[in-house]
Order: sequence, then structure tokens, then C-alpha cells
Amino acid sequence: MPGNMAKVTLKNIKKVYDKTVTAVDDFNLEIRDKEFVVLVGPSGCGKSTTLRMVAGLEDITEGELYIQDRLVNDVPPKDRDIAMVFQNYALYPHMTAYENMAFALKLRKEKREVIDAKVKQAAEILGITELLPRKPKALSGGQKQRVAIGRAIVREPQVFLMDEPLSNLDAKLRNQMRAEIIKLRQRINTTFIYVTHDQTEAMTLGDRIVIMKDGLIQQIGTPHEVFNLPANLFVAGFIGTPQMNFFDARLESESGKYVVKAYGISVEFPLDKQHILDGRRQQAVDVTLGVRPEHIEIVNDGTPNSIKAKVDVSEMMGSEMFMHVNVEGKDTVIKVQDSELLESYSFDLNRENYVNFTFNPMRIHVFDKDTGNNLFA
Repeated sequence: MPGNMAKVTLKNIKKVYDKTVTAVDDFNLEIRDKEFVVLVGPSGCGKSTTLRMVAGLEDITEGELYIQDRLVNDVPPKDRDIAMVFQNYALYPHMTAYENMAFALKLRKEKREVIDAKVKQAAEILGITELLPRKPKALSGGQKQRVAIGRAIVREPQVFLMDEPLSNLDAKLRNQMRAEIIKLRQRINTTFIYVTHDQTEAMTLGDRIVIMKDGLIQQIGTPHEVFNLPANLFVAGFIGTPQMNFFDARLESESGKYVVKAYGISVEFPLDKQHILDGRRQQAVDVTLGVRPEHIEIVNDGTPNSIKAKVDVSEMMGSEMFMHVNVEGKDTVIKVQDSELLESYSFDLNRENYVNFTFNPMRIHVFDKDTGNNLFA
């Protein structure tokens, strides 16, 4: 969309309901022009409320909201030059897909041929040209969602807001629509703010992800950053499937080197982390050790510095396997991708089997027991 610059800035945004319930607190974010930002978090974390404040559908209790460099706190939704796509499509049932998409342009008194050209172009982008004469009741969920997106596209807004647009679709269609949104974004190249509770959606769509909990931002970063360097225990547990494993552990210094100890093994930190701990003159302390299922290494019986665990359940997931093992009463998930390992284990993984594993020192995370913060973030 030529000439449309749309930076969105949220400064110290706060939303309080009934003077008592704080839904969003001290929300600070600058969304760059043409950036795709995803707000993600569990139900009730404040992500949809934040989006609705950007849309003008909720009043802002405190703070300032700018679209480009214009303060829009008191600007009505229709004058903000934004378009919103909702979870429930919000189509007019008595209008055809074409009429639904053309509606906002008609209100704007655009010429009929302009409307026609815009609707047809949007329909082509979304692959719904043949659906234009149909009414919503004759459309599937995925088709309705495309019409709803089309209705937003024709308005050529500065900012696209999407509130859980895929949550009513089944898994296969969700994957397909996710790919469509990536393609759509490349074609209409504008600023997107997208809300979801699904971390896979967030990781695949977002240039940056804002992870929220209880109305507060926990971390802002690229998918790579939040996966590889989660700011705290909450982010570490929220991002990644299967979920990160957490162990009670102790961080100590041993003959001049920092190590983390858990279940009788001792893992030495790599050099960069040694420097951080050194610079901080880190004392010995109890910590939570976090290790992703894919960063646990299965080793041969008798390998020094390995943990022995009993296999409880193995889930075969096509090319990989999720192995649930019991470490002193704690369920730990190991993701096995190596086909040789699968062959040697999969036929014999009854409950009585044991495996030995260790941690890749380059890929472990260590969190403060009291604050939950990542010691290296």
C-alpha cells in the first residue's frame, strides 16, 4: 500500500475495569512500520484487551497510544485507519460475501467501479472469487474467515488487527490459513498486530512476539530470541512443544569453574556463561535448571555424568518420538529424532526399560529460584 506509513506506539498503557481490576499494566511497545507483531499468552493475560485499545473499542485508562505520530487515545475507531478481523468473523448474514466486503467502501461513498475493482482484487488474493455471490450460511469456517480478511483488505488500512482469527478452525485448516496469512502479509505489506494463545502460531507468524501474563509483558523478542533465551520461567515453559523440562538444581563453583548439579551429575557451563557468572562474582545458589526435550541426549549405559531414568510412556510422532521418563518421581520428556535410536528403542519400550541421558551444556537454561528470571538473559 503505497505511501502508508504506520508505526504504532504504546506508552505506559494501562487498562483498569471498575477502578479495581487491572487488565493491562505498564504496556510499552513500539511496532515498526510494516512489522508483524504477535501478542501471545494464556487466556486472561490482557492480549485481546490491548488489541481492542489499539482499535478504539476499549478506553485507555492511562498512557498514550500513537498511530504514526498522531495521538489517538480519543479518536473514534472509524477515524483510526485500522481494520480488525475477529475470531467469530462478524459477517452480515443477509449479505453476500461480495456485499460484506464492499460494505465499508459503500459507506465511504466510493465509486461503484472502484469498489468492484478492490473487492475483486482482494478476492483474488484470497482465492475466494467464486464465493463472492454466496451468503455466509453457505460458507465453511475457513471461507468465512477469508471473507472477513477480504473485508479488511479492501479498506487498505494503515494497521491490520487480528484477534485470534484462526481459533475456530480445525487443526488442518489452521495450518493452511497460517500459511495464507504469511502469503497475504507479503502481498499487502502493512503493519499487523495479531493476537493468539497458540505459541506455534506466534512463532511462525511474528517478526517479534510479545509474551504476556496477568496484564504484564514478560518478554519481547524475535521467535529465535524467545526460544533460545527466554527471559524467565514463564516464557521458558510457554514457548516450545513439548514443554521445557525443569529440575531442581544447584549452581556452584568447582575448581575455578561454574557448574550446575542435578541428580548426581555436574554440568560445566560453556565459556561465555562462565564469564557472565565470573563478572557477577556469582555465589553458590539453588536454581531451577531448564532443558528442552530436544536438548536432552540419550547416552549408553555407564556413560559418566549421566542420569538413569525409567521409561514410562513413548509417543511415536512420525519421524520423532516423545519419551516420557521418570527421574526420581519426576516426569521428564525427551524428544528423540535419531532414527537409529528409534529403531533400537521403539520395539522394546515397555515400562520396565531404563535409559541414560545427559544435558547439552550449550543448551541449558538456569533460572533464579526466587524471581524466576533467567540468569543469562
